Amino acid sequence: MSAFSRLILAVCLLGVMSSCTTQDAFTGEDKTSNTAKGAGIGALSGALLGAATSKDKKKGALTGALVGGAIGGGVGYYMDEQEKALGEELRGTGVQIKREGDNLRLIMPGNITFATGRSEIRDDFYPVLRSVGKVLMKFEKTSIKISGHTDSTGNATTNQTLSEQRANSVGHYLINGGVKSGRVQMVGYAARYPIASNSTADGREQNRRVELELQPL
Repeated sequence: MSAFSRLILAVCLLGVMSSCTTQDAFTGEDKTSNTAKGAGIGALSGALLGAATSKDKKKGALTGALVGGAIGGGVGYYMDEQEKALGEELRGTGVQIKREGDNLRLIMPGNITFATGRSEIRDDFYPVLRSVGKVLMKFEKTSIKISGHTDSTGNATTNQTLSEQRANSVGHYLINGGVKSGRVQMVGYAARYPIASNSTADGREQNRRVELELQPL
């Protein structure tokens, strides 16, 4: 088979991969696998780079596509598996998992994590954090940014302090449970990044939260 034919075959295979779907653990809806997306993007980038830097453009494009696809799919697959493990552990807990490219965001509402105006983790939430920690220790090739958020009511200075204390409570619990401290960053944002309107009680409840952002290292 000629290099050109192999290139055409590789492109066809990537097209099949890009149409692959997985099922969302929470909604039950089909969604395009991030592994396939990553492989497709990596392959395209690799093919373009290989063609541009090789004397034999057809061979260079083929090699670049295969290498780029493997790299892109690897990161996507790793995060797919981590998302799946978290979904299994956290189903029914009230913790939301959002996928943003190759990043994962865990949203922990304040009403299930802390008492009003407090930064001590509620006793009934410890099992949930243990489940999160178990997955994070298994998937060590991710960084963890823990951010605390409040609604817009109350004193700005108090809200800033409370948001930092809540992020620290979650972060230190995970570290004490075995997650390496070098992977963890803790920060408080007070009311600067709302996810709902602060004009309603429901919106303010959504804004009082702790988030974990997981990024591949």
